[in-house]
Amino acid sequence: ATGDPARGEKRFEDCASCRSVAAGENGVGPSLHGIINRKAASIDDFRYSPAMRNSGLTWTPETIDTFIADPQKLVPANRMAYAGLTDAAERADLLAYLQQATK
Repeated sequence: ATGDPARGEKRFEDCASCRSVAAGENGVGPSLHGIINRKAASIDDFRYSPAMRNSGLTWTPETIDTFIADPQKLVPANRMAYAGLTDAAERADLLAYLQQATK
């Protein structure tokens, strides 16, 4: 499903307290700038969980979708304190926004 970036930007407001789409702006979570096709746990100045460092993931749109749906299922014991976004259409919107905003 193709998402709507404007709705995704609104959905991202829930994420913005911990995440940034700006380059070099780490918060509770690492910056999402350049996330698409980036290796997980690859920002040098961010302290990742051992689970994320050892995940071997690359953040493709599909991987991001799966992670956002249930972060602990994809990467057990990661530090992201988020239960997940179960609605596929809302995830598609969020992903559409991230694909535009994180370039």
